[in-house]
Amino acid sequence: MSRSLKQRRAAILSEIAQLGPAMPGSLVFRHNRCRRPGCRCHADPPQLHGPYPAWTRKVDGKTVTRSVSPEQVERYQPWFDNARRLRELTDQLRQLAIEEAQAEGNWPDT
Repeated sequence: MSRSLKQRRAAILSEIAQLGPAMPGSLVFRHNRCRRPGCRCHADPPQLHGPYPAWTRKVDGKTVTRSVSPEQVERYQPWFDNARRLRELTDQLRQLAIEEAQAEGNWPDT
């Protein structure tokens, strides 16, 4: 492995080691219509109710959504940011592995 690849890998691993908690899934903000016929959400153009924050993630292959409070959004947003950064960094590690295999000449070009 070249010195450059080793340095890049070390930098990525160092950043991963410094990440805090990583919350799976994502925060979404939903806007809804109610059932009251004369409400503004049924006007033209509609003015939907919300935003209502929710946490969405996969559990056993199924999407699960839970409502969260604005306080929870504020508290856990950094955790969701950490999870996003962790995904980016692991993608970079995968790309480095491909580059390393190709540099050794034992792997086909992609």
